[in-house]
Amino acid sequence: MKSVKLSLVAFIVAGLTSSSFAASDTLADAFKNGKVTGELRAWYFDRDTGDQNTNTLAKGDADLFSTGVMLSYVTDSLYGFSLGTTFQGSYAPSADKDAKNLYGADMYGSGAVLSEAYVTYTLGNTTAKVGRQFITSPLVNSSGSRMFKEAFQAAVLINTDLPNTTLVAGYSDKFQGRTSDYDRSVDGSDSEMPKFKKEAVFYGTGTTAGSNVFGFDGAYTAAAINKSITNLTVTGQYLFVNDVELTKGGDANVFYAEGNYVVPLSAMKLLLDATYRGSRTSNATFDGFHVEGDMYQGRIGFGELAGFNASFAYSTVSSDQSVLLGAGNGPTTYTSPLIKGAEVTSGANTDAYKVEVGYDFTKIGVTGLKVLGQYVKINQDKATNASGIVLNGATVDTESTFWEGQIAYEIPSLKGLTVSLEYEDGKKETTSTVNSSEMRFRANYKF
Repeated sequence: MKSVKLSLVAFIVAGLTSSSFAASDTLADAFKNGKVTGELRAWYFDRDTGDQNTNTLAKGDADLFSTGVMLSYVTDSLYGFSLGTTFQGSYAPSADKDAKNLYGADMYGSGAVLSEAYVTYTLGNTTAKVGRQFITSPLVNSSGSRMFKEAFQAAVLINTDLPNTTLVAGYSDKFQGRTSDYDRSVDGSDSEMPKFKKEAVFYGTGTTAGSNVFGFDGAYTAAAINKSITNLTVTGQYLFVNDVELTKGGDANVFYAEGNYVVPLSAMKLLLDATYRGSRTSNATFDGFHVEGDMYQGRIGFGELAGFNASFAYSTVSSDQSVLLGAGNGPTTYTSPLIKGAEVTSGANTDAYKVEVGYDFTKIGVTGLKVLGQYVKINQDKATNASGIVLNGATVDTESTFWEGQIAYEIPSLKGLTVSLEYEDGKKETTSTVNSSEMRFRANYKF
């Protein structure tokens, strides 16, 4: 998982790229003038959990080598219509039993799946995209940090009629996870390619009973991004999930608001960011799940200073109420560790801090080479609400620290080939101390 700023921009681009070609005059020309893109992958992960997870299938120390392919085809536009597909395949040739169990929910699973199969239609400044698709937005996000990228069966509408404003509306009724065992429904050794189901990852609920996956009966979202004020981007999004199982038949409401201000200076850019995340459920008091939380985040940093960038971020979550981050494993926070992810920052009674420093070696003549370092500290107090379960809450006071590093190189001599190495060293202190670590190596060739 790369450290990136999440916004609606990628959501918008994903919806509009399918109609970016010059229009064809016939159906034959639309297919003939279509575009094929793809990616070949070879990834090696090595994970030591320190056995801190009570789910025995997620314990232990194991490594996994996986190969994969992603192949996409998008037709040219014909009378405003176009078609798109993306096929994903993966094979783990030498996985042993420990690796299958440890990675069964997120990486291990050989096979292939048609993750995208959609139709787009553009009329004026409005584009509709219907079918299986990848979605990137603050509250609905297809994580791509594993071999199979998550996808949604959805309908998305994007409009740019208002000056400096983009409006988005969407509906989804099915979700494709990372493997067939993303919900821990089978033994890890039986995990295969994922399928579309009427259930989804609800990120931020933790892993109660070993899973953060719950059934649902349709999800709706609305979002807006505005750039009317120079150097200021304001983003808002709302997600409504109908009849989600984590509330025993209730509904979930998730909120997001963000402001990003850039101050251009002579030698660099000063970056100021603030975000609010919140969630409410229709009958949380009755069911006692306690995901009625609010999360406030702030970040200050700089970029483009002779190749350097750096930031300091802080986040805090409500007392005894956790926050749903959204659907899919993609939602993030300013204080999320590079590898561990955002869910460790969204639990009740959590305060988190992150310092990040990066450098682009292009400035000294090494084109394509970048490095990143992070230090993250997370304090989570024991949940004191005795009624019900505080999803993603802590049973004892907990202090976690993470040291993260990443090096990525886009090899200039072979266009499309990127190699990256990420490492995380974690320590979780409660009544005892648990040390964990993970290393991820990726080689990707895009064509």
